Amino acid sequence: MGEQERMVEAILFATAEPITLRELTARMPHGSDPAEALVHLRKRYEGRGVTLSRIGDAWAIRTAPDLGFLMQRETVETRKLSRAAIETLAIIAYHQPVTRAEIEEIRGVSVSRGTVDQLLEMEWIRFGRRKMTPGRPVTFVVTPGFLDHFGLENARDLPGLKELRAAGLLENRPPPGSGLPGPEDEPDEGRVEGQSELFED
Repeated sequence: MGEQERMVEAILFATAEPITLRELTARMPHGSDPAEALVHLRKRYEGRGVTLSRIGDAWAIRTAPDLGFLMQRETVETRKLSRAAIETLAIIAYHQPVTRAEIEEIRGVSVSRGTVDQLLEMEWIRFGRRKMTPGRPVTFVVTPGFLDHFGLENARDLPGLKELRAAGLLENRPPPGSGLPGPEDEPDEGRVEGQSELFED
């Protein structure tokens, strides 16, 4: 098992993107048990400068959260999302798999193609399975890249309404029926001013 831990460790350090258990199994010698090796390796890295993190169904070695400040650069480039994009992303994260029509119903306004395209290009959302309803509409779900960016193991780790309100990210009174910040009655294109800084690089 000690040798298998070394193999898993080597693969994780050499791989830029999170790697799944299936991919580890395919790379390692026949008869290896990467799942058990990951359990031992995760314990070994507890309290160290780097941690073994689970991201969806994949694994990656990441800087310990409390040491993130050491990785900051002198110049920080900030990329903000429009309010429409933030609302759309939040709806997808909390209601996935969700269709465009369902997003529009929750927001109360139409979702522009540009908003969805931006989130797709950032690889924070992807197309999910088609719903078994008339027209077979496509659904949207968040990606492992989204989970990785925000340090989440899975979408269930997203903060709840109480946590969001405590952080000042939601109004104290929830919008009727949605459980999410309610949109203003404006189209996407006119809502860039006063962008939230919730999602920044």
